[in-house]
Amino acid sequence: MVTDVRVMQDMFDEFKKEFDAQNDRRESLIKASRDITGLSKKLREVQAIYAKIKVELQGDLFWRHHRAISPSLQEYVEAISFAWYLGHSTLVSFNQVQQELSDENGVPFFPLPLEDYLCGLSDLTGELMRLAISGIARKGGRDRARKICVIVRECKTELEKCAPYVKEVRKKQAVATESLAKIEDAVYATVIRTSEYDLSDEILDCIISRSVSTGHGGNIQGSGRHFCSGNAHEDD
Repeated sequence: MVTDVRVMQDMFDEFKKEFDAQNDRRESLIKASRDITGLSKKLREVQAIYAKIKVELQGDLFWRHHRAISPSLQEYVEAISFAWYLGHSTLVSFNQVQQELSDENGVPFFPLPLEDYLCGLSDLTGELMRLAISGIARKGGRDRARKICVIVRECKTELEKCAPYVKEVRKKQAVATESLAKIEDAVYATVIRTSEYDLSDEILDCIISRSVSTGHGGNIQGSGRHFCSGNAHEDD
């Protein structure tokens, strides 16, 4: 009887150790995830953190603790895809992001979940909206805003196909839709202003800047969709 009690006690001690270890690992990953979120624009520092915690995420441990690290992965995808767009004017691919999450020998720190990649791209639409609108009155800004409008629409359209299967993407699509509408309104405002007046680029940029700052051209929500097509004329 005493032996049986001892066996049970040893068994529960092992369970407790395993539980405590899993709890500690989870807390460690949540902290790392928060650090990565805070450093999402500093990609090298983020990669260094991921390289450091990869030992905590080997095998099925990654999927067991995926929920703890998922927010930071989405932030990382958003940040790296924004940097990629600035350099290439295209969207970063899934394989390119996974390659960034690998060591010098090309061995991944852990598998990149498709849902985190898709959610990061959905978040990117907000960054691209801010880029388009903040620079629309600068030289070349009108043309860049139209190009961003095209790529945001394409991104949103492709993500819509995934939304029925990925719950979090479905939630984020509402924000992507708002971002697209803001870009469309701003582009529409620039086209209307430039077609109304025979003025220099400097004066037009001043008018456009005022228009954007007071509400993207007034009461024209959603009116500029066809101005964001790839056939829009060049203005610079």
